[in-house]
Amino acid sequence: MNRKKLILIFVIKCIAIPAAAVLVLFLLNIPYREIDDAKYMDMWNLRMLGNQINEVEIANVGSSHGAYDFIYDGLTEDGYSCFNFGSVSQTYQYDLALLEEYGAHLDEGCVLFIPVSYFSFNNETVNETEAQALSVKYYHCLSPKNIPGYDLYTDIVTTRLPILSAGEDLLKLLPEFSPSLKVFAAEGDPDPSGMDEAAVAEFASRAAARYDRHFNNKENLFLPEREEQLLSLIDYCKKHGLTPVLITTPFSVYYNDPVPEDFLNRFYSTVNRIASDTNVSYYDYSHDARFSENLTYFSDSDHLNAEGAAYFMEIIAEEVPELRDILHE
Repeated sequence: MNRKKLILIFVIKCIAIPAAAVLVLFLLNIPYREIDDAKYMDMWNLRMLGNQINEVEIANVGSSHGAYDFIYDGLTEDGYSCFNFGSVSQTYQYDLALLEEYGAHLDEGCVLFIPVSYFSFNNETVNETEAQALSVKYYHCLSPKNIPGYDLYTDIVTTRLPILSAGEDLLKLLPEFSPSLKVFAAEGDPDPSGMDEAAVAEFASRAAARYDRHFNNKENLFLPEREEQLLSLIDYCKKHGLTPVLITTPFSVYYNDPVPEDFLNRFYSTVNRIASDTNVSYYDYSHDARFSENLTYFSDSDHLNAEGAAYFMEIIAEEVPELRDILHE
């Protein structure tokens, strides 16, 4: 075989092997995208805006306390257009990003509940790896201009070719593996109804774990940038004709009891100052006796279950003037 033919064969191999690898990659990417998409089910409801849901009159943002504690089934049955923008560990920065992306679907005068939780001025995520994993989901529902700290490489490996970042999830392409969703909020909800002593002890133990996650091993529980992000969120609402309402959702006594008094003093001082400076109402249900000692309303120490969330909505519909005004027009 002459030298020219050997060079030609070598060149063909250099082209064919990478081309084959790329082809296999693209073919695997097609089924894997369905698996990857399943990780972000909590963001799927955004697809309804502008389609099934328009001119939203009542909405909320927030982390898991917003996602789980605001259930609008009763109001939607009564003909009101409602939407829940809440998502696990979502910060005010991403609340604002979602409004900048989808705010056009909110009606003028829309009441927007902004949950203020004990961890709102810090981070609910406990490390950088967790924070990065959670930020990835916004590449699936926001345009690049609205993604905080947008990174082209992250976009490519999360939305265009997620197979490149699959890691051990690649095994889920095999028949014996099935996709699972990791949630950083409520872990394994106990059934609090009819709790015996052992069940209550388990509930309290999980409450201690939640407290540890939200308070311990954090250098600063009040970051200035978090307050600035909340102010920016309120400013967006006012500029776009929305009615922002600050609210702290109900917590169980097991979640409240370990919280130091000095923290609570600073927390309420911060929230009340922001509410006063921006002329925005603030409602606090964190220690409301109708919830705090009634475990039947909780899925864990600081998240309401479906029954509790429905009851919470009934209460705020009567007690929050901003919401009551819309419902009684």
